[in-house]
Amino acid sequence: MPSRQAAWPPQAAPLAQELHEQLRLTDRNWHQLKGDSDRRAAELLAGALVQLLNGGTNADACALTSQGLLWLKRELKDPGCPHR
Repeated sequence: MPSRQAAWPPQAAPLAQELHEQLRLTDRNWHQLKGDSDRRAAELLAGALVQLLNGGTNADACALTSQGLLWLKRELKDPGCPHR
């Protein structure tokens, strides 16, 4: 698949990556943010943008977008810890 990266401004991909880093859930904030639908949606949508800007597949970007929209529409909920 040909790279689409050349179509974007030079700073677009690094800025999208930085946004994703700021929004992603980590082992330090997962318990606090796991049920925040808006935060989960933002993380996934930022990930889709990173995929698109870095020449990822349309399927990957669409999958992340679809999952993000489900969180945004409150159609997904965190299942909780499997140990509890």
